[in-house]
Amino acid sequence: MITDRRRLGSDGEDRLAGRVGTAVRAGVHLVQVRERDLDGGPLLRLVARCVDAARGTRGRILVNDRVDVALAAGAHGVHLRADSVAASRVRRIVPPGFLIGRSVHSVSQAMRTAEDGGTDYLIFGTVFPSTSKPGQAAAGATALAEVVAATTLPVLAVGGVTVATAADVARAGAAGIAAIALFAHGSDDDLHTAVAAVITAFDTPAGVP
Repeated sequence: MITDRRRLGSDGEDRLAGRVGTAVRAGVHLVQVRERDLDGGPLLRLVARCVDAARGTRGRILVNDRVDVALAAGAHGVHLRADSVAASRVRRIVPPGFLIGRSVHSVSQAMRTAEDGGTDYLIFGTVFPSTSKPGQAAAGATALAEVVAATTLPVLAVGGVTVATAADVARAGAAGIAAIALFAHGSDDDLHTAVAAVITAFDTPAGVP
């Protein structure tokens, strides 16, 4: 789950922690708090609320690019932009078990990231046309498969991923999906249903309809 509190209405900041709690109880493993317009103080308070919401579950809270905020809020990791600091440098200042992910947009970026070391997983995109990035060309499932084949790191697909396209992502060999809209709309029951459907898509053996 990638967050965007603005999609939750005028009280999105208050609703976000509840939505995160629902998501992790439904089976979401990672929540990337990606509220890039927030300054350090407000972001810290929001991340801390999300950490509290995930407490007692297997869900892990990651902060978009702000290692300082992640550490101060007791989050479980950080997700780095493609052009951000090297993960190997971050690894030197974070505690054991701290998760570090990175966004990549090509096979070459994925390979360089793996060679640098320190990264636990990659997010590759944009795979399908996405309303979050209008006008950006979609790479497609074939490009996703090429990135998966180029690295031993787990790769998550982002960009236009829906319940309907999750099976295509799974067939490409990705370890999972990352999305904003999939988790931002509908009721709590809708969210549980969507997560269950995605999990089923990844648990279904290849070739089984």
